[in-house]
Amino acid sequence: MAFQFGKQPSGKARPSYLYAIIGVALVLFMLGLLGVIVINAKKLSDFFKENIEVSIILMNDCSAEQALKIKAKLDEHHWVKSSEFITKDVALERFRKQSGEDFMELLDYNPLYASVNFHLKSESANMDSIHQIESLFQGNKLVKEIYYQKQVVEMMNQNAKKISLVLLAIIFVLFLIAVALIDNTIKLVMYSNRFLIKSMQMVGATRWFIARPFIMRAVLNGLISGVLAVALLSSLGVYANNIIPELSSLAEPASLTGLLLLVIMIGIVISGLSTYRSVNKYLKLKLDDLY
Repeated sequence: MAFQFGKQPSGKARPSYLYAIIGVALVLFMLGLLGVIVINAKKLSDFFKENIEVSIILMNDCSAEQALKIKAKLDEHHWVKSSEFITKDVALERFRKQSGEDFMELLDYNPLYASVNFHLKSESANMDSIHQIESLFQGNKLVKEIYYQKQVVEMMNQNAKKISLVLLAIIFVLFLIAVALIDNTIKLVMYSNRFLIKSMQMVGATRWFIARPFIMRAVLNGLISGVLAVALLSSLGVYANNIIPELSSLAEPASLTGLLLLVIMIGIVISGLSTYRSVNKYLKLKLDDLY
């Protein structure tokens, strides 16, 4: 019996392959989406950590020159990402923009203090680093206080490790689910070809001769599914960046490219292996067992 790769025994088999391609593509899309979240999770965590602002509130008798010396002293330390000197006038202007109020209409002086505001590097955005800063300026007569959102810093560092562990667990579980879903989808497709497989075996075709066209078709379908999943992920990424432009700063082109290639490879490998297993299964069954 001649069997040509790419041709199906009946019109009913073609929709099965189409459904399989779409089904596998959706599973790969969900898997890839989770991968994108995991890749960006650390950068997102770093982004929030580096946006925690710490303010060194200065005394009223602290001159601009003295404030700049404090800023320069801060910048000498590796754990400081950026710093800026905020004068009383700048602090007043920021307060007006944020609150929409102007207390200068009631007061004849500016009650706000000048400050040196800075952001820590993500790996140093913890209580230990902030305590070092506090001890660095402890006893300095030019410094009134050091202000930061203590609860936010503590909560962010406590939850970072927990979130990482939870994400790893979710990845593992969803990967197993994805493999099972793809495997079952392929099995359903191969079920419609079980009589063809058995017929080829009965006329003397070798195991590899029977399996090869199905595996090649599965590899092609897996490739198509992977490309569809990558296209969906890319489209979603472009749409998300248009809505939230800040997301583009989190992107890691090398990691994302590797992930997209991995999604395609997963689709190809699992489709091929599942098809090979299904063909072997029907080759081992007796003809009566196929009904």
